[in-house]
Amino acid sequence: MTENQLALDLGHRPALGRDDFLVAPCNAEAVAWLERWPHWRLHALAIHGPAGCGKSHLLAAFAQSHPDLLVLDAAHLDAEALAQRELPQVVAVVDMDRLTDEEAFHHLWSRVMNEGRYLILTSRTVPSHLPVKEPRVHSRLVATQAVGIGAPDDSLLAALLVKQFADRQLRVGEDVLTYILGRMERSFAAARAVVEALDNASLAERRGITVPLARAVLEGLDRDDRQGELAW
Repeated sequence: MTENQLALDLGHRPALGRDDFLVAPCNAEAVAWLERWPHWRLHALAIHGPAGCGKSHLLAAFAQSHPDLLVLDAAHLDAEALAQRELPQVVAVVDMDRLTDEEAFHHLWSRVMNEGRYLILTSRTVPSHLPVKEPRVHSRLVATQAVGIGAPDDSLLAALLVKQFADRQLRVGEDVLTYILGRMERSFAAARAVVEALDNASLAERRGITVPLARAVLEGLDRDDRQGELAW
C-alpha cells in the first residue's frame, strides 16, 4: 500500500494452517513433539509459552490432520457434559492457567487414559508450576511431557511481523520493518500489539504505514507502558 492509498477496515483472519506456521529454534521442539504423535509419555503432551507465541496456531495446524480434535477451555470444563459424550482420539485442554474445576479435569484425564486416547494441554506457565490444589492433578501435570516455546529471535520476529501484517491485508516496506525491529520489545505479544496499533493508526489517519507513523505508534505504546508501570 502506498502512502496515497487509503487503509480500508476489511477485518482480518489470521492464517492458521500448518504451512503458515513459522518454525524457528524457539518453537521447533514443540513442532517436533506434535509431529511425533502418538509416541508421547502417558499419552499426554503439554505445550507452554507466553501469550501470542503460537500455541493456538499449533493446535489449529494439528487439527488439519486430526479434524475430530476436541478443544476444551480449562476455565469451563463440565464433568457432567463430558461424561455423556464420546471422546475423539485426541482431546486438547487450553489455557490450563485458568483451570477452575480440578475434579472435572481429573475425571477427564482418567477417562482419556483409560480409553487409550491422547491429551494435549496448553498453558503460559510450566505445567508442574501451575497452582493446583488437587494432589492427583499435580502429580499428573508433573509427569506429563512438557515442551516450552521460547522468546523469538530477530529473524522470527521479522517473519512474524510480515505474517501479521499480511493477515490484515497490509504490506509495509523493509524500511518500516527495520525501524520496528530495532525498537520493539522482543516478544510475540509485542509484535501483535505493534501490528494492531499500526493498523488502527493507519485506518484512523487514512494513510499508509510509513516510518513516521511507526515512530509515532511506538512512542505511544512506550508511553502507555510507562504509565502502566507508574499505576502499579
